[in-house]
Amino acid sequence: MSAKARKPLILISNDDGITAPGIAMLVRVMRRIGEVVVVAPNSPQSGMGHAITIGSSLRLDPSTIFPGIEAYECSGTPADCVKLAKHMVLKDRNPDLVVSGINHGSNSSVNVLYSGTMSAAIEAAIEGLPAIGFSLCDYGHEADFSHTEEWVEHITRQALQNGIPVGTALNVNFPKKQAQPIAGAKLCRQARAKWAEEFDVRLDPHKRPYYWLIGNFVNEDQGEDTDEFALAHNYISIVPCQFDLTALHGITQMNEQWSLALNGEESKANVATKKASSPQPAQPAKAAQPAKKASRK
Repeated sequence: MSAKARKPLILISNDDGITAPGIAMLVRVMRRIGEVVVVAPNSPQSGMGHAITIGSSLRLDPSTIFPGIEAYECSGTPADCVKLAKHMVLKDRNPDLVVSGINHGSNSSVNVLYSGTMSAAIEAAIEGLPAIGFSLCDYGHEADFSHTEEWVEHITRQALQNGIPVGTALNVNFPKKQAQPIAGAKLCRQARAKWAEEFDVRLDPHKRPYYWLIGNFVNEDQGEDTDEFALAHNYISIVPCQFDLTALHGITQMNEQWSLALNGEESKANVATKKASSPQPAQPAKAAQPAKKASRK
């Protein structure tokens, strides 16, 4: 009799905290697919980006919030949660997939840089683990996650069966629930966008000012291949994100326009880099050779 196939091990985290409705949805879906372990913050960590805790201690306590599921609540950030899960909870058991979310609010375009949800997924990718961050584009207190359930399961099964490109984490955003069903899912690039920052200035009882950040989102990219375009047309956006932030075109441009010589002495390393990125002179054309017949084996 053949051995029973091993269920995939799935690690779940988030940034809204272990009691948030989005993570409850993920747990419900993931336990149908594999063995689940939860390590999530014990309080909301939205907007933490990729922050980690280095100036104070971390606490990790067992949680009974999900009956029958091994779960822990952590005093740190989402990235802390993944680090602790990998090295202190799972130890030598590498998860087959790490999922984060479902975030209560969009993490499309520039929001990925501020996102605690995506920091958990990216931290997993840094560790060499396949990872997905899920977010719902609805900030309402009564946000409805129900329309995401079948798609979360489908995308997760696709990731487990077909893999995720090495060195990337998937940023998956769901449109807010509409009267019409979700139109589908699209692989996209991240739109260029920013926040036009505004502050609500108030005074405390001692007449000292304090500030609430109330910036407005500005999409500067109307490309039909972007995540913002997909979401605006009721599609799920899927963006493969990498943590190598090198702008390769910037190296080329700066080699052409900058001089990093100190007192007129160019460093050998910089000269070598410039030569490598410079167009090479054309070589004399060789005489044409008789074409070889292609063969199929």
